[in-house]
Amino acid sequence: MSTAAERRPITSRMSGDARRAQIREVAADLFDRSGYRDTSMDRIAEEVGIKKASLYYYFPSKDRLLIEMHDEMIELIIASHEARMNAGTATASELLRGMMTDIISLQETHPGSLRVFFEHFKEIPEPERARVMERRAVYEGYLREQLQRGMDGGEFKPLDIRFATFAILGMANWSYQWFRPGGTATAEQVAAAFWSMLSEGIAAT
Repeated sequence: MSTAAERRPITSRMSGDARRAQIREVAADLFDRSGYRDTSMDRIAEEVGIKKASLYYYFPSKDRLLIEMHDEMIELIIASHEARMNAGTATASELLRGMMTDIISLQETHPGSLRVFFEHFKEIPEPERARVMERRAVYEGYLREQLQRGMDGGEFKPLDIRFATFAILGMANWSYQWFRPGGTATAEQVAAAFWSMLSEGIAAT
């Protein structure tokens, strides 16, 4: 597997935003391979190809990198869901399957950041952790909203929204542990299979 540094050319001529994105990508790759705790700022600077002082100019601490990775992950899936929802044409089932696809697809596009998102949330310092929790709650609220919409419209049978939410998020979130891009199924196919099991069940009728 190529590293983030290999995928994104290292160059000294970058805009500030491009450099920050490069640093996040390289750091996420290192966190994924070596672990968050065992990856030093020195190692990140070395991999990016910049001086440690320059790294601290963009990110004053490893905590700041952690926070921005969490922000990026949650904002990507919130924005994706809101775009589909605002189009006004999708059913509750289509929106929920789309939400599952969004989460699983992050393993294809942001594998290192996704691992950090799920495994190192508790290491985010306050008050940033509370803010991140609020954004996660927004996403969970969207999911509950579509479950209720599906019941109200007769698309779903009566169900316990709390348990259904746990089931959907549990299936989608845990996939980062085993789903690998380039395998026998895409993120979209995995999400479709999960949704089929949830909506149709697995018992023979």
